[in-house]
Amino acid sequence: MKAMILENITDLNNNKSPLKLTEIPKPVPKIGEILIHISVCGVCHTELDEIEGRTPPPEFPTVLGHQVVGVVEEVGGGSSNFSVGDRVGVAWIYSTCGECRYCKEGNDNLCPDFQATGRDHNGGYAEYIAVSQDFAYKIPEVFTDSEAAPLLCAGAIGYRSLRLAGIRDGQSLGLTGFGASAHLVIKMAKYLYPNSNVYVFARSEKEREFSKDLGALWAGNTDELAPKRLDAIIDTTPVWKPVVEALKNLNTEGRLVINAIRKEGVDKEALLNIDYSRDLWMEKEIKSVANVSRADVKEFLALASQIPIKPEIEEYSLEDANKAICELKEGKIKGAKVLVIDKQLST
Repeated sequence: MKAMILENITDLNNNKSPLKLTEIPKPVPKIGEILIHISVCGVCHTELDEIEGRTPPPEFPTVLGHQVVGVVEEVGGGSSNFSVGDRVGVAWIYSTCGECRYCKEGNDNLCPDFQATGRDHNGGYAEYIAVSQDFAYKIPEVFTDSEAAPLLCAGAIGYRSLRLAGIRDGQSLGLTGFGASAHLVIKMAKYLYPNSNVYVFARSEKEREFSKDLGALWAGNTDELAPKRLDAIIDTTPVWKPVVEALKNLNTEGRLVINAIRKEGVDKEALLNIDYSRDLWMEKEIKSVANVSRADVKEFLALASQIPIKPEIEEYSLEDANKAICELKEGKIKGAKVLVIDKQLST
């Protein structure tokens, strides 16, 4: 099958073509697995972390991509959840142990044996993927394939972030950064908390204007102070400075939720600017988001189809994966980027 593979860690500032188009063996589904003919795969910032070495390294060569949508082509022995022809998705969570307390509590995203799609196992920048039936999801009919792909990660992790933010209707919410995940979070927030105002912090003027189009009451630069103190802020940026700046905007008992697998480097200057009395005093809280659980994906897909949430998307061919990756690195973002693997298959 055709796939874009990553052969080693590289610096995207110096290498604009980290992925190589090649032919690799088509996977064969094992017992309990399904084989999916991929139609589209979303492009996520985590792919930048994988390419540049900020996540645990995969075994090379590897196929990236964890926002996968396609059609079941083959069902392995013992699989009964899906039938040939079903439209399904695969998210970042590829497998877990199923036995630890986190798995039993429904927080399988915290499992010590967590395996990631597109890192620990070949992902969706290819024509096919095999995955356990327990880690695949039916795609609601209301979405096209390209609309569904970003929901599997950007949307699901945004949903988890919003839950962890713990706001009530009428409380204020801040969003730092306004890319694939944040533009879905604001749509969720406007639906779930209609009396809550949303404030957006973003470096890009285009992102700030985009956020206002989607209902933000106010939008400013990352280092600006909002017109009021905020009850919760969700940070979706890859760097440290916005975290420090967000703390300045938190209300008493406010919570900052950091929605990022990794931060790029260590910004000692920014971190040294944290002032205890200004930024952390009065029981303010910082909470990280670790991956997504299966429950997050299922609950969010149901919520997104109910609202419905339709992400803004930019489409690329599989062969243009490097272009999509580099544009993401350069901050050329409006909504979410999606690779179209099989145009005839996609709906």
